[in-house]
Amino acid sequence: MVAAKGGCDGSGHGDGDQLLVTKSSPSPFLLKTYMLVDDPSTDHVVSWNSFGTGFVVWQPAEFARDLLPTLFKHSNFSSFVRQLNTYGFRKVATSRWEFCNERFHKGRKEVLCQIRRRKSWANKVQPVIQTVKESDEDQRSSSTNSLSSGYNILVDENHKLKNENKVLSSELWAMRKKCKELLDLVSMYTTTSSNKEEEDDQRPKLFGVRLEVHGDKERKRKKIEEVSESARRILLSVNANK
Repeated sequence: MVAAKGGCDGSGHGDGDQLLVTKSSPSPFLLKTYMLVDDPSTDHVVSWNSFGTGFVVWQPAEFARDLLPTLFKHSNFSSFVRQLNTYGFRKVATSRWEFCNERFHKGRKEVLCQIRRRKSWANKVQPVIQTVKESDEDQRSSSTNSLSSGYNILVDENHKLKNENKVLSSELWAMRKKCKELLDLVSMYTTTSSNKEEEDDQRPKLFGVRLEVHGDKERKRKKIEEVSESARRILLSVNANK
């Protein structure tokens, strides 16, 4: 009974037998949070602040997705923040997720048991029972929030895929338009060239067939090169707009 009387802080002061039994170990939530923050391998996601008097969640999305499920069995960052608030943590920065508690310091794991969950005065006469209750509440919160968190992730992924599909559809439409312009240009150039050649062709005919004269092959080669050059320019324009 004497060891229980002092508790983790060694105060040893009480008023009656009810206060002789105090909480001698930290809350499971506090222990798990301390483990996540104190792990140097995840400092790019969550770490102590420069003074070791609080911690910063640098990447909330990665923290919720990759780290929370390892200890809390859920991936709901909002639920984690609400739990911090119930243990007296305060968000001390507006530009980042930095939380502080006067008894949550780097290298001082032994004082975690002094952090109390906020509760009514009527419940403080049963601290041991309260410890079990806190653990049950953490577990229930983890299971109920895990479904809603998974649904939110699916909704976000669906929005992302829809936006990507719109971009791809727009690019496909632009490609089809450029290809049609290329085909129309080739068709128009071929028809115009054929009509013009027929009008300007002064070669003699034999039985209704034009006779081949010197220079005809060279003219045909140049026309083919002109069509190819026009097609090449349009294709370059298509690639530039990708």
